[in-house]
Amino acid sequence: MEYLELTLAKHPFFQGLPEKYIKHIAGMAIILKFDSDHILFKAGDDADKFYLVIKGKVSIETNAPPKGSITIQTVEDGEILGWSWIVAPYKYRFGAKTLVKSEIIVIDGFELRAECKKDHWLGYELMTRMVVAVAARLEQTRLLALDVYGQKRR
Repeated sequence: MEYLELTLAKHPFFQGLPEKYIKHIAGMAIILKFDSDHILFKAGDDADKFYLVIKGKVSIETNAPPKGSITIQTVEDGEILGWSWIVAPYKYRFGAKTLVKSEIIVIDGFELRAECKKDHWLGYELMTRMVVAVAARLEQTRLLALDVYGQKRR
């Protein structure tokens, strides 16, 4: 197995996925290195990529006027971001930027979505795994909202 396939197979999101799927997904992917403060995507951009962090740290941010950009979650080694590639209207709901030099697997979300439509088992498997990540993001957002709005007014 080549490096990209091995790295995909070892990533927690894809662990246990049959080898034929790992090989196929590897054909849609590339490993990229980013410097710190690199913007991966902004809220509202087309969600055409799915990201798996190999090494590094990425902040997931939202705009909160008048405070500006606030971090709602930090994603590190072995985690994912950019789940909007699988959910219509296929627009990123948050922004993301690297906080340190990072090595990330970038998967073509359009191709992966098309493959999920053709192979319903793969689509169900990835959606099931994705729900775990979305639930964690929702919980982080809820905790942030409690922190921001939870103080008593005087």
